[in-house]
Amino acid sequence: MPSFHALRASLAAAVIAAAAFIGASPSPALAQAASEPAAAAEPAPAAATGTPVAPEAQPAPTPIVGEEAVDNPYGLKALWTQGDWVARATLLIMLIMSMGSWYIIFTKVFEQHSMLKSAATGADAFWKASSVKAGLSALQEGSAFRYIAEAGITANDHHEGTMVEAVDKHTWIGMSIDRATGSVQSRLTDGLAFLATVGSTAPFVGLFGTVWGIYNALVKIGISGQASIDKVAGPVGEALIMTAVGLAVAVPAVMGYNWLIRRNKAVMDRVKAFAGDLHNVLIAGKR
Repeated sequence: MPSFHALRASLAAAVIAAAAFIGASPSPALAQAASEPAAAAEPAPAAATGTPVAPEAQPAPTPIVGEEAVDNPYGLKALWTQGDWVARATLLIMLIMSMGSWYIIFTKVFEQHSMLKSAATGADAFWKASSVKAGLSALQEGSAFRYIAEAGITANDHHEGTMVEAVDKHTWIGMSIDRATGSVQSRLTDGLAFLATVGSTAPFVGLFGTVWGIYNALVKIGISGQASIDKVAGPVGEALIMTAVGLAVAVPAVMGYNWLIRRNKAVMDRVKAFAGDLHNVLIAGKR
C-alpha cells in the first residue's frame, strides 16, 4: 500500500506541473491578434518624427483635340467640277451677265460724272464769253455741251442759201438742237436695256439651273437606291446654289438700273437747260 500511495502522489504532481506549463505559454491565435495592432500603430511614430512622405500623383493632362478642316463636297467648286455641260453653261451665262452689268454700271457712272463736271465748269465759262463761237472754245472737246453748241452754230450758219431756207430759222435751229439733245440722251441710256434684261431674267436662269440640278440629283439617288438624308440633302442643296447665283446677278443689275435712271434725269435737266438757253441766244442773233 505504501508503494501505491507513492505512485499516486507522483502522478498527481506530474499532472499539476503540466497544467501549470500550459497556462503559462500564450496560444498562437492570441499572439497573432496581439501583433496586428502593434503593426498598425507603427507608421504613426514615423510620421510624427518628420519622415518625408511621397507627394500625391498629379492627374494626367487632358489632350487638346484640334478641329480638322473638311472640304465641303457640295459647294460651288463641286458644282462646277461634278456638273454636266448644262450646269456649266448656265453658270457661264450668269457670269457673263454679272460682268456685263458691272461694266455698264461703272462706265455709266464715269460718263455721268464727266457730264456733270462739264456742266459745272465748261457751261459757266461758255456763257461768260462774248459770243457763241468764242464760248465754244471753253467747252471740253467731245463733251455733250460742245456737241449741242456745234449743232446749233452749224444750223444757224447754214440756214440761208440752202433748201432749208424755206423752213423758219427759229424752227430749224430748234430742230437741230433738239436732235443733238436727243442724241446725247440716247447715248446716256446705252446699256440700260441690258441691265433691265439681266435684272428680269437672271433669277429665272438660276431657277433653270436649280431645276436641272435637282433632276440630276434625283436620278443619281434613284440609281443608287439610297434615299437617306445625306444622299438627298447634299445634291439638292448644291442645286439650290444656282438660284442664289441668279439672285446675286439680278439684284445689282436692278439697283444699278434704277440708280442710273435717276442720275440720267439729273444730267439731262442740265443738258436741256443749256440747249434751251443756246436756242434763245442764237435766235436773238448773238453769234
